[in-house]
Amino acid sequence: MEQIGETARLLVRRLSLADVPALSAILGDPDVMKYSVRGAYDEPATRRFVEWCLANYEAHGIGPWGLVDKSSSSLIGFCGVAPERVGDTDEINLGYRLARRYWGRGLATEAARTVLAYAFGNKAFESVVAIIVPEHIGSLRVAEKVGFSRFRKIEFHGQQVRLYRLTHHEWCHV
Repeated sequence: MEQIGETARLLVRRLSLADVPALSAILGDPDVMKYSVRGAYDEPATRRFVEWCLANYEAHGIGPWGLVDKSSSSLIGFCGVAPERVGDTDEINLGYRLARRYWGRGLATEAARTVLAYAFGNKAFESVVAIIVPEHIGSLRVAEKVGFSRFRKIEFHGQQVRLYRLTHHEWCHV
């Protein structure tokens, strides 16, 4: 499995169809998906998500990547950047989801830093956005810890969200 990064506690690698059962358990958790504009996923929806990830790896060299806990070798979620249509603009969007039992440990921040280093270093994107429902305090904290600070309020999939933007220049000076 192609690995794009590693932290002290995580391996960041491509997802595969073999990950569907474990990822389905995570994305099917209503608490994990509470603030998702798409809601909780069942197994067929998770399979479509993984297939979309695989298509993005092939087409763009990016996508949501699997997060594997080094101590247990378990898939615990995903973090990645992928194309996202926002209004009439194509953006590169940072997204992350972790199994509930891994919340509050700084793992999403570790993963996001690794993914942003890849996005700004290997892929040389000019900017990355993060689309966050304002009530999702944990996600807001992760975004702020990795350098996102400026945002504007927009409607996205029928919800009011904050659209944060981090530029390559800002990332280099975080």
